[in-house]
Amino acid sequence: MSTTRFPTPKQRRQRRRDEMIEAIVEASRTIMREHGVAALNLNEIARMLGIRAPSLYEYFPNKMALYDHLFRLGTRLARQSLAHVDDGPDVNVWEVAERAMTAYFQWSIDNPDLFKLVFERHVPGFVPSDDTMAEMIEFLKEGTERMQRVFRSLPASRRLSVEQMRDMFIAIQHGITALHLANSPDLPLGQGRYGGMVPLVIAMLQAAWSE
Repeated sequence: MSTTRFPTPKQRRQRRRDEMIEAIVEASRTIMREHGVAALNLNEIARMLGIRAPSLYEYFPNKMALYDHLFRLGTRLARQSLAHVDDGPDVNVWEVAERAMTAYFQWSIDNPDLFKLVFERHVPGFVPSDDTMAEMIEFLKEGTERMQRVFRSLPASRRLSVEQMRDMFIAIQHGITALHLANSPDLPLGQGRYGGMVPLVIAMLQAAWSE
């Protein structure tokens, strides 16, 4: 005879809490997309959710705590998007580089609000908490190690060090992504003045390394 397990009161409370946090996050991201990353307002979020503003303090004691949660969410989503770019047998070095740049670009198009919060400084006075920053540092460490593995597998360049290639890659990747979001935010990857530049950038880097 099978028995049905019903959630305990504690589990039900946790589920309600998780659902409210998710609703707060969605309302916050809507505001950031429509009015800018620095435009979060707890009173406006409460109005959108049909609750009193003090009720939000149970979940986020202040606006900076909410930004911290969103920063951590953005870090985790970006990390997931790049986690498997070097998977697969016999993957070409430059194919991995193009996959990484494409994944970063696509994640940013899908999450422009989190891109601006995580990778740029749009919120005056916001500093991620130590725990949140630790996740970002680990993410950056993974990316650096991946790029070093990729570029170190190439024949030695007479002009560029691995560190120079890594920094050039990061700067160009971020630059064309930010320019695309600023100029053609509604266009998909591959379209617009900057959206189609990924293959060109990879070809340029490959040529620079070969010189």
